[in-house]
Amino acid sequence: MNTVIVPVDFSVTSIHAAKYALQLLTGHKGINLLLYHSYSKVSEEAGVQGDLEKLREELLHNTNLDIEIMAHQADDVVEGLEKAVRHRRADLVIMGISGKSAIEQVIYGSNTLRMAKTKACPVMIIPEEAPFNPISKVMLTSDFKNTLQTTPSVPIKNFLDLFKPKLHIVNVDKHHYISLTDDYERERQDLIRLFADYNPDFHFLRLYDVDEALNLFAHDMHIDLIITIQKNHSFMEKLFRTSHTRKLSFHSKVPILIIHE
Repeated sequence: MNTVIVPVDFSVTSIHAAKYALQLLTGHKGINLLLYHSYSKVSEEAGVQGDLEKLREELLHNTNLDIEIMAHQADDVVEGLEKAVRHRRADLVIMGISGKSAIEQVIYGSNTLRMAKTKACPVMIIPEEAPFNPISKVMLTSDFKNTLQTTPSVPIKNFLDLFKPKLHIVNVDKHHYISLTDDYERERQDLIRLFADYNPDFHFLRLYDVDEALNLFAHDMHIDLIITIQKNHSFMEKLFRTSHTRKLSFHSKVPILIIHE
């Protein structure tokens, strides 16, 4: 990982994401943190540059990271951010999201989800209330369907290699709660081989009361980050369609990393 972009609009939420990114990346050599802001009017440029520089100086007091600033004039926030990702060949975007309805915003049209849909690079979502915890335990969600073809193993492994967390691979499916089918077992073996170097633990959770199941799992296992694979009609999108899941207090506290298949 070489370049990480944090878009900031100087709100509490975006500043929190910037500080989270700082704590997450400090101590890892060779990573450049880029604070990004898009503005719509030319007259705003000087003020934006000054505010970005002020934030940069504040963050530099607490890190040995290289921190740069970038401001673009753009009519659309996501289009400007996507351009910055391409121009700087960024490996990751870390974005804040606010409020108790954080996951509703993720699923139903926030700039964060729009950015994730561009497939420009992985996007890490930092809820406003998420405290920083070193990433020691990661939950990778899987629907156990065509895992070899749909699991982006390289970016996932790059992330695991950087932070060296314990990997938990989690599936929620009512049809395989008691016993696994042969197809499921084959998919599990594929994932075992795919992530053999990380000695993953596998967990199969019942689909009923998904919010309760995930809450209990996250609490019991002290999960620090969820990794979800973004694809059409994805596992996580199906989960978040239900009113129960949208209310998950769990997801207002734990960051989510979205990676495309």
